[in-house]
Amino acid sequence: MPLRLQLRKLIKQFLHQKHFTGAGGLEITDEIRVTIAAEACLLLVNRKTNVYPSLRYIIVYPAAFVVDRPQGGVDGVVSEERKGLLGESWSNGKVILAWDSVLHGSSNFFDGQNVVLHEFAHQLDSESGSVNGAPILAGRNSLRTWAATLSEEFDELQKDAWKGKRSLIDHYGATNPAEFFAVSTETFFEKPAQMANHHSELFEVLMSYYRIDPREWHCQRGDR
Repeated sequence: MPLRLQLRKLIKQFLHQKHFTGAGGLEITDEIRVTIAAEACLLLVNRKTNVYPSLRYIIVYPAAFVVDRPQGGVDGVVSEERKGLLGESWSNGKVILAWDSVLHGSSNFFDGQNVVLHEFAHQLDSESGSVNGAPILAGRNSLRTWAATLSEEFDELQKDAWKGKRSLIDHYGATNPAEFFAVSTETFFEKPAQMANHHSELFEVLMSYYRIDPREWHCQRGDR
C-alpha cells in the first residue's frame, strides 16, 4: 500500500481512538488534532503494529508547561524542582505537548528537533513494558544488534556531551538510553542523509525498525 494512503488510514484511526484535551486555556482545533496525529503516525507506516494501543489522551498546552519534579541533593535531601517542558510521555496512557513546539517541528522538518516524534518514540519504547531505549523488536538477533549499536552510539554521544563537542545527535540524547532512542528518532526522520553518512550503523538499525528510508522523502522535496 502506498505510504500516503497508509498514513491517511493511520491518521483516521488515531483521531478516532485518541482523546485530545486543551490545557492552559488552549482550545483544541482540527489543525491541532491532525498535525499531531500525522506526525505521530509517521512512526507507524510500513510496520505491523497497533496505533499506540496504550495511549488514550493527548493533552496540549499553548506553550511550554511547568511541572514539579523531585530533585535529590548531595546531602540526600529530596526537594521539588520546577521545570519547563515542551513535551512529556507517560506510561499511563498520556502524552503532553506544547503546541508552539509542535508547530515549530511541523514547519521545520530538517533541524532534528521534533517534539511529536520524540514523545511518540517514548510511547513505542514503553510498549515493551519499560522505557529503556529498547522497543519491541523482531527476534533475538534484532535485539542483539540493537543493543550493541545503540550502546556504542550512546557511549560516544556521552563522550561528546562531556567534552562539549558538537554532534549530529542532540546532546540531550546522552541523558539515558530512553532519551537516546527518542532523540535518535528525531534525527533519523529529520536528518536522514547526515545520519546515514556519519552514523551509518545506527541509521541501518533504525531503518530496519521503522521499515522506512526518510531520505526518499527529503530527496523528493529537493533537500540535501
